Amino acid sequence: MQRLLLILMALLMALPVVRAEEEAGVIDPPEGFDANRPDMTYGKTLLRTYPSATTGTNRRVMILLPPDYTEEKQYPVLYLLHGIGGDENEWAGGRPTWVIGNLIAAGEAREMIVVMPNIRARANDKANPSDMYQPSHFEAFDNFINDLRDDLMPYMKANFSIAEGRENTAVAGLSMGGREALYIGLMMPETFGYVGAFCPAPGVLPYNVEKGLFQPENFKATEGLESYILINAGTTDGVVGAWPKTYADTLEANGTALTFYVTEGGHDFRVWKHGLYNFAKNLFK
Repeated sequence: MQRLLLILMALLMALPVVRAEEEAGVIDPPEGFDANRPDMTYGKTLLRTYPSATTGTNRRVMILLPPDYTEEKQYPVLYLLHGIGGDENEWAGGRPTWVIGNLIAAGEAREMIVVMPNIRARANDKANPSDMYQPSHFEAFDNFINDLRDDLMPYMKANFSIAEGRENTAVAGLSMGGREALYIGLMMPETFGYVGAFCPAPGVLPYNVEKGLFQPENFKATEGLESYILINAGTTDGVVGAWPKTYADTLEANGTALTFYVTEGGHDFRVWKHGLYNFAKNLFK
């Protein structure tokens, strides 16, 4: 297993690191892109709970509103998903308030609402459970598609000023959240026009532990409902290895257009923030 992991890492590290001139729409973020700037006005982050018929519980969600949010406007929405050991708080480590807020202030991103839920969709949804790397835990993440569609999205529509339509709705995530973003985005193409997967985890396609959310031949966009898809990977990511590239290659082989790039870093927020920055710049065009 260790030998296989080393081979996968070597293959991933052999890929070219992104440069602005090499990949349209993808650049290395400028210095301070994720910094709190004292002269800026940033949006507020709210902690809310919503009733989930899917899990039979009330579930927590962090909601980042844009600066000067008002009910007089309707805002596009980005659903931003955490990793296998995280919850609704994990993305705080990626500084979305500042990453996206600075882009909005510079006129490089649309005003948007960012929704950061707990995507472990079961009654016991605490982070770091005892079955962390067991199929039962993975299935809870895969069940989030039902909680999102039937519970969270209706709650957001009822309580916030939401611009509807796939052109106004995006989903993205890191690691396990990236896996779920690909699953949700391709299973609900009528809802999501933008899909981001930052170092997406195994399980979208079959491997020795899971049968796969898709079979390779079916892993593709729905004709007429293609989305903007961005997948990235880190040069030294020893956790998900070559899976991000495998997903990108499979989508491309099946005729689905996407942006894939590799940037310096491991399975960490250095790479995930890089992905969020480039994804947010290309949303809701």
